[in-house]
Amino acid sequence: MRLFKRFLLLIVLFLFYTFICAFSYASSVSSDIADNVFRLHIIANSDTDEDQNLKLIVRDNILNYMKEIASSVSSKEEAVEIITSHLDDFYNIAIDTIRNAGYDYDVSLSVGQFDFPTKEYGDISLPAGIYDALRIEIGEAQGHNWWCVMFPTLCFVDVSSGSLDEGSKGVLEDNLSDEEFSLISDDSADVKFKFKVVEFFENIKISLANI
Repeated sequence: MRLFKRFLLLIVLFLFYTFICAFSYASSVSSDIADNVFRLHIIANSDTDEDQNLKLIVRDNILNYMKEIASSVSSKEEAVEIITSHLDDFYNIAIDTIRNAGYDYDVSLSVGQFDFPTKEYGDISLPAGIYDALRIEIGEAQGHNWWCVMFPTLCFVDVSSGSLDEGSKGVLEDNLSDEEFSLISDDSADVKFKFKVVEFFENIKISLANI
């Protein structure tokens, strides 16, 4: 009986150690990825076809302006600085777009940290987590979201496919460790398992933060 108890204790300690190691790994990796990414989050007024279409028009005009003011940005910090200093311009673009389309919705803009689910962009997958982002809420903001990554390459973006170009992937690769870049770009079985571990713990973190 004593031997069995010792064996059971060793199993519990091993599982606890494994849990701590997995949590530490997930926290470190997700933090480094989030530190090198800045995202855009647009929320439509509602899920009607008209409001969803309006959201996409706002998106296109916002992205066009981003290309004008930040095409040469080389770091996340620089991107955040430019975006923050042009919030009034973003607001005016969104409002003008909405008014020109015949709607009277207001717009709310904020730069901060927000919860994001796991999202795939071509052959890159960003795990769920808390990311820095520009959030644009249209009207009641009760409709479906639209996401992209403003940095690297400021919404890198082929809006029709949502895929990263090679330059954007290069920026990510330069700023992440080999392990971290492999996690978001490699689809081998062992890497997918690690991705699921990160995703699991980040979803727990998000759920606890929203309690």
